Order: sequence, then structure tokens, then C-alpha cells
Amino acid sequence: MTDPFRTETGHKSWGRVVEGEHQVARPRRTGAVRDLLHQAGDRGLTALAYGLGRSYGDSNLNPGGALIETRGLDRFIALDVEARVLRAEAGVSFDDILRAIVPHGLFLPTVPGTRYVTLGGAIANDVHGKNHHSAGSFGRHVRSIRLERSDRGIQDVTRETDPELFAATIGGLGLTGIILEAEIDLVPIASAFIDQRTEALTGVDHFFDIAETRAQEHEHTVAWIDCTASGDRLGQGVLSCGDWADEGALTPHPAKAGPALPVDLPGFALNPLTLKTFNLAYRKRQLMKPARARIHYSGFFHPLDSVRDWNRLYGARGFYQYQSVIGFETAREATRAMLTRIAASGLGSFLAVLKTFGEYAPEGVLSFPKQGATLALDFANTGEHTLSLMADLDRIVAEAGGRLYPAKDGRMSAGMFKAGYPDWTRVEAMRDPLLSSQFWRRVTDD
Repeated sequence: MTDPFRTETGHKSWGRVVEGEHQVARPRRTGAVRDLLHQAGDRGLTALAYGLGRSYGDSNLNPGGALIETRGLDRFIALDVEARVLRAEAGVSFDDILRAIVPHGLFLPTVPGTRYVTLGGAIANDVHGKNHHSAGSFGRHVRSIRLERSDRGIQDVTRETDPELFAATIGGLGLTGIILEAEIDLVPIASAFIDQRTEALTGVDHFFDIAETRAQEHEHTVAWIDCTASGDRLGQGVLSCGDWADEGALTPHPAKAGPALPVDLPGFALNPLTLKTFNLAYRKRQLMKPARARIHYSGFFHPLDSVRDWNRLYGARGFYQYQSVIGFETAREATRAMLTRIAASGLGSFLAVLKTFGEYAPEGVLSFPKQGATLALDFANTGEHTLSLMADLDRIVAEAGGRLYPAKDGRMSAGMFKAGYPDWTRVEAMRDPLLSSQFWRRVTDD
């Protein structure tokens, strides 16, 4: 029998900091996954599913073990336009799904900042979007999941049939079984356009003063923050709100991806001066646009997808993404403290995002969203300077009772993880004994 696994060294985190050698297999049929798990087990390897590689840290990497790439498992099984239900294999991307359903007046219930994620990856990370306050996270809209487990074979899981395994799988980082396919609810849209409202934010207090009101007024809300600003301008930025337009063409985004960033930017291109200049120019450009405009969903939800390989902006050493969520009772002061520390470090981010999560309870055991405010930033990897900054941010988040997003993380401590997700042992109890990841070993091994 031909060995389906090949030794490869090219798999990196999206932040390009974490990498490792893997044994990689690329099945084209879901029926092949069972044999791949058995073969990995026979070789003494742990295994993990791998989609489009958009996790920023090490939650989708398994150095020294096996990766089962799911992108070849990309078939649509059934689309019921009237019932607004889709069933598809786990390797189908949001890019594929949206191009198929938008012409029918349908959309995904919530989308992250990129459409280059797979259905299985969206479930495994319980992704969220700009509309958490109105729709919750993606897992809330999942009807059923088909898993292939090394110890039990195929499992068809719903909230009703196996609530514990279902809750462990939503946001469970792909550890409860290889997701083969899923059935999800879709939402109706009247057009492919968003009516966008843009307004200036003068600072942190201004954001928190109006965030709840804007969330009640609009389906989608998100703020860009100038994280290089300090003093009276700390937290200045731009708040964007949006609602689906009630008329317009049902035209999906273009099939062709945008131009690629051809080379890594040199390390010296990222310094306090260039970051401050970019942030000031970006804010000015956003505020020069009309306060109200009708734009295509691709520009509202996925602006970074217009540039392929944008992660090369941070140079060959890569970058870390840091995303926290903190309850409203402490979020204002904690956000001010984080932005103050970031501005003082000189390690600001090109695109710092601040938004709110609604009252929906976490859908899965390890689901990241909870009611409060979430701040997401990218930090160029400068070594100890960057790690020291994030350690300081950890202390602020921990003292405020917050937690970090596993899908964005490549370095949080076991203590930080366990404090943020005290029920993590429920996922460990449901974990397929053959499945593992570098992230899981790092945050659970004592």
C-alpha cells in the first residue's frame, strides 16, 4: 500500500511564527479519513485536521505528528433554499459557500474577518463576526456535525442526541474528532450590499459611551482603533456600523482573489514612526469618506481579503495576534490600560479592532465570545520585546477577569488558558485519544 502521508515542513501559523515538520495526508473523500486515522495510530502518531491555515498560532499545528488536510473534502451535499439550510463537507470554504448562496438571497449567519476559512474550521473555532450582539457566534447556527473518531467511528452529533460532545466540538479546536460534514442554518438577505454608517471616535470613553446604543441600532458594529495614540487621544478611531440594504443586486464577490503581496516587508519598515504615520493616515482616510454609504458585503466584512498573503506585511519573522475579551464591568478601564501600555511600547498594530459581544452565552465549552468588549491587535515579532508586551497585557486581562482567543494564540501560558476556560477538562474528556495539537499540549500538560 502506498503511504498516504508525506513529510512536509511548510505548514506555519498564519502569523508565521510557529512552524514544524508534519506527516501530511490530503484525502479527497470523507471515507478515506478513517483509514488515515488508523494508519497514523499504527505509526504512533497523533493527528489533527487542517483546513486553510488561518489560525494565527499553533491550534491547527501538530509538529512531530500527522495533519489531515480537509480542503479536498469540499462538496456541497444539500442546499434547501426555502428552509435556508445547507449541508456540506468540512473542507468547503466560506468563499465557496458565499458564492453559491448569495445569488439565492442567502448569507452565512455570521462571518469572521476573512472568507478563507473552512466550514470545519469555523465550527472548531466557533468563529464570530461584527454581529455577535444580534446573531451570536457561528456555533449557534450549527444543526448537526458528522465526526470521524478513531475510537468510535462515525458520530452524528446534535444538541439533542449528544449535548456534551456537541458542546465540546463547537469551539473544540478539532480535538473531538475529524469533522467530515455539517448542517447549518442560513439567513435571508435582500441584496448583497450593506448600508454603512461611519463616525469618528475621540477616545476609549467615547467608544464605551456609545457602543451599546449603536449595537441596538445596527446589526453589525466594529471599531478601528489607533493604538499608537496616547494621552487625550488614547483610543481614538473610527466606528463602522452596518445593516443589510433592503434593495440591490444579489451579486457575490469576485471569484478571482486579489493581488498577492509578493515579498516580505523588511524589518526596518515596521517602526514607531511608520506605524504612527499609517494609523493617522488611515483614520483620516476613513473619515474623509461619506458618513453613510452603500457598499458590497466583501468590502464591509472582508477588506483584508483584497490582498492575498497580507501576513507578509510583518516581515520574515512574522507576527503575533493578541485578542482578548473582558466583561463590561471591567472592560473600559482594562482597555484603557492595554492601549496605554501598547502606545508606550512602540509596537502598535496596523489594524487594531475593538468591538462588543452580546449577551449570548458561549455556545461551546471553549467558545471564546462572552458578553463584553473584545480587542484584537497584531504585533510584529521582535522577540523578547513583543513577548514582554504581551505578558503585560496578559496581566491586565487576567486581573479584569478576561480571556484570550485560542485560534489567535501562539504563546499563552497554561495558567492563563485554564483560568479563562475553567471547564477545559470537559473537552479533554471528550477528546479523541488520537487527536492532539501543539496548542493543546502546551496549555494542558503540567
